[in-house]
Amino acid sequence: MAFSKRDFLKLAGAGAAGAAFAAAGSLPARAVAENPLSDITAGVAPISRDERLARIARAQKLMAEKGIDAILVEPGSAMLYFTGIRWWRSERLTTVVIPREGEIGVVTPFFEEPSVRESMTFGSDVRTWNEHESPFERVAGILKDRGLAGGKIGLESTVRYFVVEGLKKAAPGFEIVSADPITLGCRMYKSKAELALMHKASEVTMQAYAHVWGSLEAGMTSGDIGALMAKAQTALGGDNVWTLILIGEASAYPHGSGQPQVLKDGDIVLMDCGCQVHGYQSDISRTFVFGDPTKRQREVWDTVRKGQQIAFETAQLGTPAGQVDDAVRRYYESLGYGPGYKTPGLSHRTGHGIGMDGHESVNFVHGETTPLAPGMCFSNEPGLYIFGEFGVRLEDCIHMTETGPVWFSVPPDSLDDPVGRMGPAI
Repeated sequence: MAFSKRDFLKLAGAGAAGAAFAAAGSLPARAVAENPLSDITAGVAPISRDERLARIARAQKLMAEKGIDAILVEPGSAMLYFTGIRWWRSERLTTVVIPREGEIGVVTPFFEEPSVRESMTFGSDVRTWNEHESPFERVAGILKDRGLAGGKIGLESTVRYFVVEGLKKAAPGFEIVSADPITLGCRMYKSKAELALMHKASEVTMQAYAHVWGSLEAGMTSGDIGALMAKAQTALGGDNVWTLILIGEASAYPHGSGQPQVLKDGDIVLMDCGCQVHGYQSDISRTFVFGDPTKRQREVWDTVRKGQQIAFETAQLGTPAGQVDDAVRRYYESLGYGPGYKTPGLSHRTGHGIGMDGHESVNFVHGETTPLAPGMCFSNEPGLYIFGEFGVRLEDCIHMTETGPVWFSVPPDSLDDPVGRMGPAI
């Protein structure tokens, strides 16, 4: 497989890995695979305490506007977003109560308190419960001490049912409502610090793609390629890395196939990969051909690339998000694909929100009326899938600025040069 210095120099800001690629010139794939990668995330600033406090203040302002008296968040991205507390969900409830006024309160099992406090940078009201006690009584106590005897408690859609039932019993004077107007009202619009972390996560994944693309060899399985990609992203400083590798016919099915996949000459290789940097995600897909592409492979790849550009150009401030999906489908249907979600064609939405979670609200999907606004972030991935043959997906994420969309990673222009480059620094 031909492999040139140009293939890697297109990757802007390649750092130590890029310098090594530049020095390597044309190398056998195995030599490229063995080329060491180094961490490019050192010195990247995590979200600060002050920013988290500002998020709490923003949430409280929205609660006052929406008539919600408190929200309760379980462990996961929402808890991390607002408080910095890193925890996990289990049958033993740990939760954070954010009241409309006053400081937050934390409820956790007695024996977990020292561990929970390790990641706290603000707030001092931590209330513990023992195994024979109800954590919901502790929640009710926090509400009472904030002057709340009744009203509305907001819960995210991911909160588990036993939490709902426990609150109903321990705090019967409260109505349980959706917290989405509060949490989405904060999380949907990213700050400069958040955008910088997403940009760095994208840079990790892009450098890993450049490294792995030059390392493909006949006989590799999807597992082999995935392992290379995971190792490269980890070496570059990515956390919680993930990979989806689809070879040949499996690429026609957006989330893959359980059938064995072994790379041979002429195969499509669809890779959908990402990582986190300080809790913020990348999500980038690339489609390569191992060997010489056929005319049909080129045509489909070029069509998908144009679909991506149509989505990018349609995603302007004030535009309802669903119109981005509509514009791409109109183009595809003009070429005989679809209609709608039918295959051959685009069988999934054009894109999704992204941030701390790989998939967040809102989506580029038909019927979505939310207008695009500064700080919103989306994947842009209008693939084409031909069942029984192959599929092509190119996926890069964008963020909305005061002047319109900007790429985190810039998609490639040609199947002959299929990695792309980084968007402007943040």
